[in-house]
Amino acid sequence: MDKVKIAFDIAPTSPTCPFHIEVWLDQSKLLSVDHVADVVHFEHELDDDDSEHQLKLVLQGKLPEHTKIDEQGNIISDAALQIHNIVIDDIDVNLLFLEKCVYTHNFNGTQSEIADTFHGIAGCNGTITFEFSTPLYLWLLEHM
Repeated sequence: MDKVKIAFDIAPTSPTCPFHIEVWLDQSKLLSVDHVADVVHFEHELDDDDSEHQLKLVLQGKLPEHTKIDEQGNIISDAALQIHNIVIDDIDVNLLFLEKCVYTHNFNGTQSEIADTFHGIAGCNGTITFEFSTPLYLWLLEHM
């Protein structure tokens, strides 16, 4: 059976923030990092069969003190995780990934949960979900 490789980088904007991240594909946890202090490179091969898939990045560990706000209510610094360099079989799919992801979060408990767009930076505890199907090249042709 043919395989297809998905890879991306996870980078902290503030290495002192104890962001915990998990990467799931369907029902399998593929990565768990307790504290993302440096760039984490994720890479996984999956069967290029006829299936529907869900890639999830689950972020935890962000606390209110990781966001600095001035007297006027403006954010002056914030800890976040950047998800970038997204490739599928060495094809840059950053824009497609951002277009198709849903970022579910509740502003770290300060508001109701929302299903938001994802712009490559995750600053709230929550889940980033990317749904796709295999064979992957057929899915890419339909969505690019």
